[in-house]
Amino acid sequence: MNVKITSVEYRKMPLPNGNKVNYVHQGNGEPVILIHGLAASLHDWDDLLPELERAGYAGYALDLLGHGESEKPVRTRDYSVENAYADFAEWLDMLDFRDPLILIGHSLGAGISMMYAQRNPERVRALVIVNPFYSMKQLPPVLQRVFRKQLINTALIDRTPYRVFRFFVDMTSFNFYLGHRETHILPEHIRYQTALDYKRASSGIYNMPRTLPSSDAGLSSIHQPTLLLWGGRDQTLAPASFPKLAEELPNVVKAKQFPICGHVPHQCHPGELNPVVMEFLRQV
Repeated sequence: MNVKITSVEYRKMPLPNGNKVNYVHQGNGEPVILIHGLAASLHDWDDLLPELERAGYAGYALDLLGHGESEKPVRTRDYSVENAYADFAEWLDMLDFRDPLILIGHSLGAGISMMYAQRNPERVRALVIVNPFYSMKQLPPVLQRVFRKQLINTALIDRTPYRVFRFFVDMTSFNFYLGHRETHILPEHIRYQTALDYKRASSGIYNMPRTLPSSDAGLSSIHQPTLLLWGGRDQTLAPASFPKLAEELPNVVKAKQFPICGHVPHQCHPGELNPVVMEFLRQV
């Protein structure tokens, strides 16, 4: 199918609760909703949105609460997964889609997608979840201890300059594994955007992981066709948790690991991951 790429439309939508949601819309056709992870933004999906449009879909990607250009509350206690979910659900309601939706989420965004499918099964047609964050038990013990208590003083994070975030991103992206040609797992434009997203995000978002409701008990209620993808070298979430999730979800059409990738396979090797996503969408 040859579809002309249209201009990308960025919009800000005020919600009934007074918050605003920044989002992008690209393409016409059946809607596909894309949700990024913690400390990221809607730009996570810059490589996938054009492919969705070419295939005849309308892609919608938002900045979650506290991220990108969306609302950044002043009060620390306002940063919770439930509040991020509430803004996401209100945004979908205001877009007023008539048919069940396809949700594509990464990490925290995948966890929110699963929550939405559990709570609104009639409104979700299929799920694509990439390195899904659905339980605090997936985090390394050190991070579990850090996130167990509310982070009150996050001023140091707010004052951290871009170059420090960029150094951190570059170091964690560097390929220390022999036998691969690329110097960095992540390309230059992705490393630039990732560091920028860290800098733009409110420091309050780091209180969200501790508020994540465990999805373990409700996994059996997610009956929508599901594509589960993950990076085999994820150092943020335990890679062993993803095959376990594939066994617990009732309708996993396909589960695939990308061995060289870490926590962001959709940005690490989109040329390999995106065709898997598009093939799944054709099937469902």
